Amino acid sequence: MGHPKQTSSVTPLRAMSRAVSFAAFGCLLLSQTAAFAQSASSQPANSRSAASQDNRTTYNTAPAAGFDDETDDTAAPAANGTTANADDAQQRPAIPDAQAGDDITGSILDEDIRRLNTREAPLDEALPRRRAAESASTEETPGIPIGTFVLRPSVTQSINTETTKDGNTTQRRAFLETDAAATLTSDWGRHQLTVTSEGAWQKNVSGEGEEQPSFKINSDLRLDLPDDTTAHLIAGYNFYREDTDDPDAITNAAQQSDVQEFSAGASVQRDFGILRGTTALALTRSIYSDAKLSNGTTVSLSDRNQTTGTLRGRVGYELSPALIPFIEVNIGRTVYDETQDSAGYERSGHSYGAKAGVEVDLGEKLKGEVGVGYEMADFEDSRLSSIDTATLDASLLWSPIRGTDVNFDLQTSIQPSTTAGESGYVSHALTTTVTHQLRDNLVGTMIGGVIWRDYPTDSTINDELVYTAATGLTWNINRYLDLTSTLGYELTTRKEGTDSQQWRAGVGLKLKR
Repeated sequence: MGHPKQTSSVTPLRAMSRAVSFAAFGCLLLSQTAAFAQSASSQPANSRSAASQDNRTTYNTAPAAGFDDETDDTAAPAANGTTANADDAQQRPAIPDAQAGDDITGSILDEDIRRLNTREAPLDEALPRRRAAESASTEETPGIPIGTFVLRPSVTQSINTETTKDGNTTQRRAFLETDAAATLTSDWGRHQLTVTSEGAWQKNVSGEGEEQPSFKINSDLRLDLPDDTTAHLIAGYNFYREDTDDPDAITNAAQQSDVQEFSAGASVQRDFGILRGTTALALTRSIYSDAKLSNGTTVSLSDRNQTTGTLRGRVGYELSPALIPFIEVNIGRTVYDETQDSAGYERSGHSYGAKAGVEVDLGEKLKGEVGVGYEMADFEDSRLSSIDTATLDASLLWSPIRGTDVNFDLQTSIQPSTTAGESGYVSHALTTTVTHQLRDNLVGTMIGGVIWRDYPTDSTINDELVYTAATGLTWNINRYLDLTSTLGYELTTRKEGTDSQQWRAGVGLKLKR
């Protein structure tokens, strides 16, 4: 049953105007109290309160955090203070542009202002957002500014114990070790120079065993050239003492040879659309000192001094920025200072290699490259047989979850020998390093690896397997000081002959700047 039609002299437009007037008058009365209760929250610049001139000045200095971020399905604030709702725009009278800067009340006010019980801004909107603090384990030290460079040095002092067992012979020693490292990085707008160095010095405090000092420094100058071209100029120096377990080490020597390696090289990489080409040249100079025997005499190893040059070329096809298949070839030449070594063998020779693979870059989750190929080395002396092998190389950095990094490295290489009648062997080295952030300031590291020294079938030396395992903890006391601890084990097995083992443990303090 229908209702009778009612008429009134008040038109819909007048009714709406009166309703708006009552709403505005109510807002005027409540704004005096709301101004003090909500002093931390301000209104949008285009929606001003009509309470007083002082309140208008205060509110206009800082727009309310949260109002601009809120989205209303029925009315979104427009640039001139009106709503974006089409129906409301047709019902409301047009406001001349001259009134945009005046105090305006009524239907053009924001939806939140028309409410009698206006809402408070959420806490996360009222306060400025804070950047998440870096953990102590990942926070980088500020370094030392030196002109346009930043130097970040560190020094670690540790006390260690080591037990070495070779057959029925056991040696134990306790020693102090000082490790120093530094990184020097340029702060240029274009190009970049990076210099890294690290070294270790050992001093026995009890027991007997060979000290093993080491030092290395490398520099890399990156040149950003036109036409998507990048060049690198590298140079380095590496000093170390040959390990007793090295196949070329002198048997029963009190101190093995000190080895110095000088390196230099240059590379140029250029993008040709979807093609990427790289050409590199590397030079290495190795110098061996005399080895000292237990009876006090020395053995000259100058016949092992050599210079090696390698030319490498690579072409990659960019399927996507994350996937680049490539092919690579290299050729090398090794020249010994002495035409013949102490045993009368001419060991200078050539090396050749080629491989195909793919570069992967999935950001922080996975990056690196994998390649398979073939490598060969021959010698000038016909009595030394050539060595050739299939190669499988991989270098991958994987982060399965935040705070955990897995570094996987697999390398196949040909290692020349200086043993009389031996040309060398093929080295297959696999190393896996897992770093996990146990706590905000505690990082654990685990290292596992195996090296297979594969000698030719006509060699008089049997194959060897070297297993390594190590673990360590780093506790970040603060940004500049760490407490470190390490525990490691190495086992070398041989088909014939005795096996050798080595245990090592240590604790130290690391000071960094």
